[in-house]
Amino acid sequence: MTAVRRVRDLARSALPKSVGERLPAAPPQEVTELLHDKRFQAAVAEQATEQGRPEEEVWSEVKGYLHEMSAAHDERTAQGWVRMGEWFLRAYDVLVDEDDMHALKRLDRSHSLALAFSHRSYLDGMVIPNALAARRFSPTYTFGGANLNLPVIGTVASRTGLIFIRRSTQEIPVYRLALRSYIRQMVTNKRNMAWSIEGGRTRTGKLRPPVHGILKYLTDTVDGEDAPDVQVVPVSVVYDQLHEVSLMTEEARGANKTPEDWRWLVRFARLQRNRLGRAYLTVGEPFSLRDRMAELEADGVTGHAAVERVALDISHRLNRATPVTVTAIVSLALLGADRALTVDEVLDTVEPLAAYIEARQWPVAGAADLRDRSTIRRALAELARSGVLTAYDAGTEPVWKIGDDQHLVAAFYRNTVIHILVERAIGELALLTVSELEPDAELPPGGELQVGWEEAKRMRDLLKFEFFFPSRAGFEDDLRAELQLLVGEGVTEMTPVKARELLVNARPHLAHLVLRPFLDAYLVLADRLADRGDSAVDEDDLLKDSLAVGQQWALQRRVASAESISLELFRTAMALARHKGLLDGGEGVGSAREAFAAELREAVRRVNVIGEIAGEPVQVVLPEPYPQDAT
Repeated sequence: MTAVRRVRDLARSALPKSVGERLPAAPPQEVTELLHDKRFQAAVAEQATEQGRPEEEVWSEVKGYLHEMSAAHDERTAQGWVRMGEWFLRAYDVLVDEDDMHALKRLDRSHSLALAFSHRSYLDGMVIPNALAARRFSPTYTFGGANLNLPVIGTVASRTGLIFIRRSTQEIPVYRLALRSYIRQMVTNKRNMAWSIEGGRTRTGKLRPPVHGILKYLTDTVDGEDAPDVQVVPVSVVYDQLHEVSLMTEEARGANKTPEDWRWLVRFARLQRNRLGRAYLTVGEPFSLRDRMAELEADGVTGHAAVERVALDISHRLNRATPVTVTAIVSLALLGADRALTVDEVLDTVEPLAAYIEARQWPVAGAADLRDRSTIRRALAELARSGVLTAYDAGTEPVWKIGDDQHLVAAFYRNTVIHILVERAIGELALLTVSELEPDAELPPGGELQVGWEEAKRMRDLLKFEFFFPSRAGFEDDLRAELQLLVGEGVTEMTPVKARELLVNARPHLAHLVLRPFLDAYLVLADRLADRGDSAVDEDDLLKDSLAVGQQWALQRRVASAESISLELFRTAMALARHKGLLDGGEGVGSAREAFAAELREAVRRVNVIGEIAGEPVQVVLPEPYPQDAT
């Protein structure tokens, strides 16, 4: 049976015979209740007045939107959808943390759950509902993009709780009113809801910046003395490998995104024929949204700022819940070396990482032993089978290296674990800064230790658009824990000699493995921005220029790896430049842009020093500074 027929037959078999190609005439409970709700009726009337339109016309529009987004749970359809999900997931064994699920099941009995999940694959929308349904959770309603509302499949999906919503609603106030009210009614009815806090799939493997739309409507819902509460539940889904990563990395190099249609769906289904290991579902620490909003209000944080804080809380907890995969650790080792390694050399690189992960008590997916030779060898073989690595076995022993044009794919897998290593990498740079102090350097009141703290906070600010750091107080606590691992207990003072000694003897060294790809990408964009002097910047042109020059620098070894040449990383660098006010033209902005490029050249230099200390020097030629900042 072809993939086309298989997909269509599964979809049609899931449709109740009385439904055919249409939703039933009777709307779901939430829609009926809304249409008779006096508060909603008043809101529609107010919207009509604001727009200067007849109320009947606005009612007609809002009813159409409610019908478009409404979803239901039909038992027969749900059974067919589960079978379809199992077929799409045939490339994986799905592992679920049963203890976490058991605790969550107790919460499900008395609360509305808002499951905010990471989004690495289209398969997430099947992993999560199937896992919950198999454990008899209350029905879950999942928000998905309207671009996935395909003929037949869309009808089936809406009967299994999938709510299709539009991406761009800024110019449709009536639509926003309908969606906000629909979500409020679902919380009132204690429905469970799920949505991607990132909005769309990650293109780099790590979490994208959170979007606030659904979360904003949820925070509105819990506002008020008699408002219902909702428990926010971070849910992480991570995979050993993904068939779709190669397509996402092509987009990172500038290719156009493939539109979602039936042909796309069939191609996606065909990709799942080959086994790719395991998918891991883990649950983060839930929290009461109403209580969290009250805490923020007591601290003077309200409105949009409070929503942003909650979104960052969710992202941080999602990272905490994401386990380390063997694929990620092997990718980290090979990307850092950027040459062929034997199994023993991979194990030598991984061993200090494994010790660090144990010391920090980070979970490892499937409870795998990262020091086990057979585990590492199996991961190497699986990555070679999928084309990410190339293997050479005609010599005295097999060696593996990143395949041609596969650096971004390997980086995707490495980045699923990179969040647990960032603070350690920053701690190394803080020690390096202290070690490079001149004997006659003027020190702040806190001495050398204060110099290290200031450097750590500066790096946090430089990378805050790339990683989800905790609050400043939380960051300092985490960094103290990292420094205790680096320098031991009881260190109350520091000298350049002591800092150098500690850095040389530290294991593992992570700054060059973790931060160099991002700082290299930032430097490319900063260089192209400085080249524009005081002129205003066209952002699309800047990205295109960065991509072209970045590819040149990769060929010239002015950057350490081709993985830095990514539109996703350039966009984050541009967000930082925008935050610093460097994108608008004007007198004097050219000097600020040059200072930004100089700051990044220095950051890259220091990361390369860490690589040299680790015994993995990278042969790169840093770009020369512009004449204006040569002094």
